[in-house]
Amino acid sequence: MNKPPRHRLVPTNVAALAVGVTEATIRKWVTRGKITRYGTPGRLEFDIEELTEIAIRRQP
Repeated sequence: MNKPPRHRLVPTNVAALAVGVTEATIRKWVTRGKITRYGTPGRLEFDIEELTEIAIRRQP
């Protein structure tokens, strides 16, 4: 039986570095629904592939 793909998760500070924004911006994007939040309460984590897609779209 095939398992669904697992998300490769990174913490907020790495997510911010990956996209080139501040940690506060990452948290705002979560509340606005722009990015998916994973992890447990008190520990935000983000899918590196989703972050990569956002970074590519943000490039001029």
